Amino acid sequence: MRGLALLIGLVALGLGTAGCGGGDDRPGASGSGGPTNALDDELGVPTAGWETDFSMHTVPLSEFQSGGPGKDGIPSLDERRFVSVEEADDWLADREPVVELELDGVVRAYPIQILVWHEIVNDEVAGTPVAVTFCPLCNTALVFDRRLDGRVLDFGTTGNLRNSDLVMYDRQTESWWQQFGGEAVVGELAGATLEQLPARIVAWEDFSRRHPDGEVLSQDTGFERDYGRNPYEGYDDVDSSPLFPVGREDDRLPPKARVVFLEQGDDAVVVPFAVLAERKRVAFELGGESVVVEWVPGVQSPLDSPFVAGGREVGSATVTSAATGEPVPFDQPFWFAVAAFRPDARIVG
Repeated sequence: MRGLALLIGLVALGLGTAGCGGGDDRPGASGSGGPTNALDDELGVPTAGWETDFSMHTVPLSEFQSGGPGKDGIPSLDERRFVSVEEADDWLADREPVVELELDGVVRAYPIQILVWHEIVNDEVAGTPVAVTFCPLCNTALVFDRRLDGRVLDFGTTGNLRNSDLVMYDRQTESWWQQFGGEAVVGELAGATLEQLPARIVAWEDFSRRHPDGEVLSQDTGFERDYGRNPYEGYDDVDSSPLFPVGREDDRLPPKARVVFLEQGDDAVVVPFAVLAERKRVAFELGGESVVVEWVPGVQSPLDSPFVAGGREVGSATVTSAATGEPVPFDQPFWFAVAAFRPDARIVG
């Protein structure tokens, strides 16, 4: 391992600067503060400034903890701008990772170098309201449909974590949502689940070659951030522990082993990157349907070197239906996140 004490110090520094820069740039953002009442003591994080119905929750309130920044301290991108592939080529390196999303013929790239500072982009693609999310602590890049029961939700960051994973909130009801799984866990909407949309992490060079007319999230976000720098340098050392405690541990894989994770109802499956890189293609049944997972080489880690573009190669994956060839929603988290949230997941390979 690479100097764990130094690693923790650097990540802690990143948490103090990543996306918050001393606090949100918008009016109304609140700091983390300290416990002030019985509910705060039960929850473990301050409730001041929240209109959340904390009497409604599907998980113990004691499982939440502050990640450092307060409510909206890591600001979501709501007034997003996009540029052409040609323009983005000036500041994106060939092998650095972007989240690729394609809906009804519209293709967009969301660079991880921007998402690592904001974690949530509230967007609309081909008429579909979406939330593009990235939690650097769990390496979870997930895209959700923001519609729920005829209402469009807008998401922000709570500044809190559960099992070291991003806890979002919707601005309509101030319910809290777990990014891993997309479920509302506290508040009026507790128990509701967002629809996950197929998306994947690809190298910029591959995106630009396949989609020369695609759109790319711009660095012109309205916030002053050091885009391109990785505030979590060295965080993804495979044998290191998550920065924040998690509820369950499982030593079948190293804590930060990258895996392909899929779930369908009660069925959850993991394919370790190490297995996929060797076999190149893995097929199995998920919830009664056949899926195919394929290895994609050449994608760099955004959480390795001081700069996103300088990370070591870690690869990526694609997942499709064996019957139709259509993309299937999946994620590429660190193993510790799966072990904490889906301990029943079976490992393929």
